[in-house]
Amino acid sequence: MRLKTLFLLSLTLFIAGCGSSNIWGWYVIDPRTPAGWINIKFLLGGFGSTILLSLIAAGLSMVLGLIVALPGMSPRRWLRIPSRIYIELVRAVPLLPMLFWVFYGLPVVLKSMGIHISIDPFWGAIIALAVSDSAFTAEIYRAGIQSIPKGQVEAGQTIGLTYAQNMRHVILPQAIRRILPPLANQFIYIVKMSAFASVIGMQELTRRANELVVTEYRPLEIYTLLIVEYLLLVLIISAFVRWLERRMGADERG
Repeated sequence: MRLKTLFLLSLTLFIAGCGSSNIWGWYVIDPRTPAGWINIKFLLGGFGSTILLSLIAAGLSMVLGLIVALPGMSPRRWLRIPSRIYIELVRAVPLLPMLFWVFYGLPVVLKSMGIHISIDPFWGAIIALAVSDSAFTAEIYRAGIQSIPKGQVEAGQTIGLTYAQNMRHVILPQAIRRILPPLANQFIYIVKMSAFASVIGMQELTRRANELVVTEYRPLEIYTLLIVEYLLLVLIISAFVRWLERRMGADERG
């Protein structure tokens, strides 16, 4: 009902803006006019970059998060301390400074070491997003793994499994089912935070909206469409995660 109400309200505002009223300027994204259709295609062109950026950053974040989380649960203190320092340090840094540091600062540091490279905005955004999110993902892994009863860990050890085998065959398959919802939330977080990539020049959804605002002088209407685009992305991701949870639940019961 809420989505239906939101849709009807949006449609009413859109129709009103396309009429004679000067309050709204929906004509800038009116698909019935050639100019409006061109603007819509320009905005939608950022979908691919946003999705690709989010997918790669989320994948790297999950791998990096696991690499950080496993030593953090080790009985050896010299493994736990670096993991905890990484998590606390990365969690304390906001995404925007990290993005600037990776894009502008990292090449300078590498240059001082004799390595001359320039970072593409796309990969700069991926590195910053993956590193920033990995600290939160590591904590999700830790909570999921520690929620598995110790009896199952001991059972794996009893039949002669090594720590790595026990983790791969016994602990992680169960933990993944439990941490899937929070991991999905982190992916949604990455999708939204990918908007920051626009500040270093990446052509994703927000960057395209900003450029169109500069030429059309209609920020309210264009940013409203931008919100709708992100809303659609989040709804699709949420629906996929719910389907995946049902599927994994069915496999577990079967």
